[in-house]
Amino acid sequence: MPLLRRRLHPERLDGHPVSFRRSQAAPRVVWRFSDGKPGHDNQSLGLTDALQRHVPVECYDVPVAAGRSSWPDWLRGRFLQGGLLPDPWLLVGAGHATQVPMLAARRARGGRAVVLMSPVLPRRLFDLCVIPEHDRPRPAANVLETLGSLNRVQAVEPGRHDSGLLLVGGPSRHCHWDSGQVIDQISRIIRYASQRHWTLATSRRTPAGFAEQVQRGVFTGTRSIRILPWHETSPGWLQGAFHHADCVWVTEDSVSMLYEALTSGLPTGVLELPPRRAGRVGRGVRGLIRAGEITPFHAWAAGRPLCRPDGIFDEANRCADWICARWT
Repeated sequence: MPLLRRRLHPERLDGHPVSFRRSQAAPRVVWRFSDGKPGHDNQSLGLTDALQRHVPVECYDVPVAAGRSSWPDWLRGRFLQGGLLPDPWLLVGAGHATQVPMLAARRARGGRAVVLMSPVLPRRLFDLCVIPEHDRPRPAANVLETLGSLNRVQAVEPGRHDSGLLLVGGPSRHCHWDSGQVIDQISRIIRYASQRHWTLATSRRTPAGFAEQVQRGVFTGTRSIRILPWHETSPGWLQGAFHHADCVWVTEDSVSMLYEALTSGLPTGVLELPPRRAGRVGRGVRGLIRAGEITPFHAWAAGRPLCRPDGIFDEANRCADWICARWT
């Protein structure tokens, strides 16, 4: 049987205090289903973190295995994997592999099932579907539309750090990757932006050798650039990086990082890439540009400054508000 990891109320999250609205009620039990993919975990942890800021919560991590069918468990009304756990108030999961196990667990043990994406199964099977607006979900009583996917980032106070953050993705099905184009934009930002100190962080998708190309091809002069490979980062490093930055630039393919930057409240720019096809991700980015929430590189190069987002991007807390208002 896979290990079930219990996570109680942390006194600190990513190095920053977490406040709770305490009550005399017993903690709410949350089962968080995880397929082990960092992007999916970031979404479900974002929601459970936000719930812990609203009500006392005991969270249990339930790992699921890709390719293993849970339909027999659903048909029999059993979920042996959670046999030692207290009955759940909420079952939360992101990723296709988590959906059937959540339904099986709910049938066996109760609780409400919350899926953090557009599910492959009929939406009516879930108590709540949290779906980004760029997926254009049909309105329904059990659908909560969000601006991008949920994440663990919290807003930071504006500071004067003389530092900028560059977040680099890589090849994707949404954009053609062009290392030369990205490096040219980075070089011009470092040369002409007001910030003098820069940190460039790569991701799992960043092509091998890209960091070395940046080191060879970007002239820093009196400026400095620190390159941080993704495998040298800790799970909570990004929130700390936001606390020490004045602005953020994100490659256009990295939509989840764009929304994390917006959630931080920092001025955010987009390192542009040629679109591979018209689709939901491109629509989302274009919508943010039209709304003035993010600034594309070509507009910045023409003289438009980076500005803090006008709106408040805190979708994890908004989702937690929705849940607690109805189910507590």
